[in-house]
Amino acid sequence: MPTLGIICAIILAPWDGIWAWIKPLPHTVQEQVDDAISHGLDGIIVYVDKAGEAPAFYTAGWKNRENQIPADPQSLSKIASINKLYIAVAITKLVNEQRLSLDDTLANYFPELVGRIKNAEIITLRLMLQHRSGIPNWADHPDYPWGDPPQSSSEVLEYALDLPAVFEPGENYGYSNTNYFLLAEIIDKVLGYSHFQYIKEEILMPLELENTFSSLREVNIDDVASGYFVGYEPDIKNTFYGSMIATAEDVGIFIRALNDGSLLTDNEQAIYASVYEYGHSGLLPGYYSIAKYHSEIDTVVVQFVNTTGGTPIAPLVDVGGGTKVMVSNVIYNRIVRILSKASP
Repeated sequence: MPTLGIICAIILAPWDGIWAWIKPLPHTVQEQVDDAISHGLDGIIVYVDKAGEAPAFYTAGWKNRENQIPADPQSLSKIASINKLYIAVAITKLVNEQRLSLDDTLANYFPELVGRIKNAEIITLRLMLQHRSGIPNWADHPDYPWGDPPQSSSEVLEYALDLPAVFEPGENYGYSNTNYFLLAEIIDKVLGYSHFQYIKEEILMPLELENTFSSLREVNIDDVASGYFVGYEPDIKNTFYGSMIATAEDVGIFIRALNDGSLLTDNEQAIYASVYEYGHSGLLPGYYSIAKYHSEIDTVVVQFVNTTGGTPIAPLVDVGGGTKVMVSNVIYNRIVRILSKASP
């Protein structure tokens, strides 16, 4: 049995990630980006905003591998859960305007969910923002149809209803997309119009971000980078998951403003700091993104890749991202190390 265990560990080891990790660190970001393609990533875009320097763009691989269109730094991509940062900022601003309260409960806004989401009457906006609500994650539902996803909000929510709580509110942490799905719905209800319109007015327009969109339905599909999942041949670009769409540059400008205090007033900053984080990753089949500010080098680094999967699981089921997400994380961390070594 020990021998069998060792053999299985060797066969199933995520070698792509291991090789990417143990290689000597190159001297430049472009060398590291080029190397990412040798580990099975179809395309990669990296945006670097170092204080006092002009933003830099690095690309390798394909925007579309079938037509051999090279990766384009201005390509749009599905940013998935990075959108949680925008929603958290929107909630913060509405709380500051006293149009919402962090102590309001889910049931205050959607009484019809009492009995369908356990503890709806005591789960607060604060707990949802902090992922401490115990609400099940719709994306973890075993029957969620990733290959043919729901096209309406009500259909998505069905995958989180009538389930036991993951834990009692406030007693633990459990990342759940349902939290931010419901927060967006609350914004819509309070405003009487789309939460993205509010995001546009309060975040995108002040920052002059013209390449951030609510979903795939708002953009020219030719401007979007293709998405690939290992073991599933078709391009996933056209599959609608409801994700926000943006360029790496737009996301980077937003991350800089969120972290340097220029996006929020002092009072808003205090509210935001109490409920959420200042950087994020985003994962959907075919797309993985990381957007963070690194204070030690005063640098924002945004990385988009268009390949996920790479584990022996049925196509489009492994939402954890598989070995290609592991590779992407390794590449991102190595890029930060290269930038750190280059900093005085």
